[in-house]
Amino acid sequence: DKVVGVEAKKLFDDAQALLKKIVSEKLLKAKGVIGFWPANAVGDDIELYTDESRKTVLTTIHTLRQQAEKAKGEPYYALSDFVAPKDTGIPDYWGGFAVTTGLGCDELVAKFEKDHDDYNSIMTKAIADRLAEAFAERMHELVRKDYWGYAKDEVLSNEDLIKEEYKGIRPAPGYPACPDHTEKATLFSLLDAEKATGIFLTENFAMYPTAAVSGFYFAHPQSRYFGLGKIEKDQVEEYAKRKNLTLEEVERWLSPNLSY
Repeated sequence: DKVVGVEAKKLFDDAQALLKKIVSEKLLKAKGVIGFWPANAVGDDIELYTDESRKTVLTTIHTLRQQAEKAKGEPYYALSDFVAPKDTGIPDYWGGFAVTTGLGCDELVAKFEKDHDDYNSIMTKAIADRLAEAFAERMHELVRKDYWGYAKDEVLSNEDLIKEEYKGIRPAPGYPACPDHTEKATLFSLLDAEKATGIFLTENFAMYPTAAVSGFYFAHPQSRYFGLGKIEKDQVEEYAKRKNLTLEEVERWLSPNLSY
């Protein structure tokens, strides 16, 4: 289709030109923070410890387990499965991150809107979002090869990176494996993310600037992404107790996942 082809090429070229301007004039600023803690799984929770003695619990990451019926022999995953259980005595670790490329985005968008340039206003937001995802991807690579260093010898092509052929995952609160947005509050507190990056959480746990990504790091070689799917009331009630919240509060945040 020649019409779509020409328009797509124009959009791509315009985006490249705006990206070049953003980079050369430093119109957007990137900031990120990462952290790692001694950790072990206790049931479907992940305990984070203040130090290597693992005697004092710093905080707890709460995860949920799949319950929708599967084929015989298929595992029912929770993210806590990817951290060594406490009773094994195996010392394990867990990480978290928050990154943004949206600092300066509002000012640039406002400038375009003042000139009634909706096209570049929308494009700026789209570019900032893509840069945030790219920053998260690059940071994850540095974590695997350097900061955590559990895959020091990793050599992957760009295509392999896009296919996520690396060891470990970085699921985000609010996404299929951990749909509870309130876990972001624990993550942001651990990282002191607002002070470190300028990203803050709204009362509904959305991130601002919106060109931001945050999540958890798991290094287990068999860690994988999954969708929680529908869960039963028994788990929701137990989860509410673990988080010290009312059932109604938890049901509000998990409403798309409730089977009842």
